[in-house]
Amino acid sequence: MMKYLIITEKPSAAKNFIKALGGQSGEYAGYAYQIVNLHGHMMTFKEPEEMVAEDLRTAYKSWTLKYLPWQLDQMNWQRTYLKQRQPRTGRLKTTKSELVDLKKESQRHYDAIVIATDTDPSGEGDLLAWEVIDAIRWQGKVLRANFVDEAPQSIRQAMNHLIDVSDKTQHGPYLKGETRSRWDFASMQLTRIATTSAKKAGFKVVAREGRLKSVIVWKIYEQMRAIKNYVKRPFYEVRFKDLAGHVFKRTVPKDEQVTWRYLDKESAQNEKQNYQTADVVNEKHVKRHQAPDKLLDLAGLAAILAPRGFDSKEVLRTYQKMYEAQIVSYPRTDDQSVTPEQFAELLPKIDQIADLVGVNKQLLTHREPRKTHVKSQGSHGANRPGLNVPISMQSLSKYGASAGAIYGILAKNYLAMLAEDYIYDHVTAELRQYPSFKTAFNVPIAKNYKLVYDAQQALQDDKVDENQMNKPLGTQADPYIFEGSNKKPSYPTTKWLMAFLEKHDVGTGATRVSTLSEMSQGTRKMMTEKKGRLTLTETGNVSAIMVDGTWIASPKITKRLFEMMNEVGEFQLTMAKALDSVSQVIQHDMPIMVENAQRLSDELGAPKPTATRTRSKKQTEKITAQFKGQEISFSKTWSDHTFSDDELQQLLNGDEISFAAKTKRGKSYTATGYLAKQTYKGHPFYGFKLKPRKK
Repeated sequence: MMKYLIITEKPSAAKNFIKALGGQSGEYAGYAYQIVNLHGHMMTFKEPEEMVAEDLRTAYKSWTLKYLPWQLDQMNWQRTYLKQRQPRTGRLKTTKSELVDLKKESQRHYDAIVIATDTDPSGEGDLLAWEVIDAIRWQGKVLRANFVDEAPQSIRQAMNHLIDVSDKTQHGPYLKGETRSRWDFASMQLTRIATTSAKKAGFKVVAREGRLKSVIVWKIYEQMRAIKNYVKRPFYEVRFKDLAGHVFKRTVPKDEQVTWRYLDKESAQNEKQNYQTADVVNEKHVKRHQAPDKLLDLAGLAAILAPRGFDSKEVLRTYQKMYEAQIVSYPRTDDQSVTPEQFAELLPKIDQIADLVGVNKQLLTHREPRKTHVKSQGSHGANRPGLNVPISMQSLSKYGASAGAIYGILAKNYLAMLAEDYIYDHVTAELRQYPSFKTAFNVPIAKNYKLVYDAQQALQDDKVDENQMNKPLGTQADPYIFEGSNKKPSYPTTKWLMAFLEKHDVGTGATRVSTLSEMSQGTRKMMTEKKGRLTLTETGNVSAIMVDGTWIASPKITKRLFEMMNEVGEFQLTMAKALDSVSQVIQHDMPIMVENAQRLSDELGAPKPTATRTRSKKQTEKITAQFKGQEISFSKTWSDHTFSDDELQQLLNGDEISFAAKTKRGKSYTATGYLAKQTYKGHPFYGFKLKPRKK
């Protein structure tokens, strides 16, 4: 019997696999298995200087611009164990011990390792699995279990259809994920360029630049600058209005000036004298249908929730917990439709979900798959309710503050697909005496799906459709002077930003939300996100100015970078070719950033003074002397002990010395050691080396 080691991405996923297969170990589908779990990424790239030859280390460690761009073919792209600081203790913890245990487990005569990490569009799940497989030096067969969600049926189906991916150079998702990972790592050169140039201008911030960050931060800065520079410019024109309030006006061709739109009211008044009450004619009615809105992605969901006070981090964290409980579908999908199988699977739950979120079931009469929403292609399917329907909306609170709002929006958006089309009467007319003056408006006949959920309305900052009116046309219309003005730029919001990124097809919905969350967190955050309003910090403003005119801040270039990574995964482009674009971006953007730094003070004012430290760093006396035939320098103090002249001589003779010392907790012990060459954070130094104490 074959024996498989199943590697899941995190403990919660392992629990779902255990539930689906009947235990942490056992037999399934004719093979024996053992389930283990990772904790997300377990490995990370080494520092740049650690991935090149000895004679290149200075150049790759330096932030000096003369050493950039890097030659990426000089890097070996080796990884090391990931270190993370424990929130409770503050201590650094490495993943080494977990991987040592996993390696020991893998040596227990397994026939194959099964990658059972998330099947996500970016290839990240495959990448983090292969990082571990390489780290434990597994040489055997590797299989892939692709599952659309963590429901038992989906897991069992995936385990019944394992794919051999033993050759990772022919494994598209891994290649895509590795390309993205290397590109993002190499793009730290942009951060070095921007930060170094900004510091020379007096701004001591870390200006983080990247594929999506730079597009976002520049767009927000550009919008804020447009608001600051906005000058209201009134204009006046003649329009007509009937007794029902329908407006008849002339069409202004896009980006064109017209002679009948005036800068002064008097000119419009003069033209108005040429018009009289006119007859409304050529009234036409066309009955139109509008299908339900497309299913929301994670970016759309976050945009709708932002004004309610739920930021991107909260939405991501809560959604993930709900997914692990199978209450909602997989979060990091880029699908905007569901498959026929997924549609059929959720259909029996529809009435139960409708009752839960307060939707009238009598509206849900379109229970056949819509071609616009149900398509055969896709994997995880669009964001939607899961197969586990909550007992009540109140029961969701244990997953997070936004859980009820997340479920309510997702459920109603999905249920709207099962309602009939919105039907309305599209009315047009013109004036007999002045046919260039026309009107057009919609009269609702049957709201149907809009009574369940109107996603487009929810995404449009609560604006009302100005072209929707219920009153019939009048028989005549009278001229009047309309006063308008150039539109003031809107304040940057999460809705506004997500709409911009979607319009330019930059990143997936999940990527947009996770990037926004990352940019809004920590002491070096680039912006604040408060009830959907986005405001740049000083770091964000500096980062934005530094990328003005660069490729890395261009939506067009960023879209192309995402496309290139997809092409690598589809074997249409090599990884090396995709990574060449990093150097091209660096070469193009570096001189622009250097020049942009000279504008920082002009646009942002003088740099803010840095806070002075209240405690001065303790100074230690250095001893310079001959040691083993060379002159060295070392500290005269170790811990709280200052070496006596006799002890110094013994150390320089190469002898061991002992003295009374105390641990950090104040426990007394005898310290024994000698003088030796050591390394700290890659830097060599001479100093007292403590011998391990005997237990």
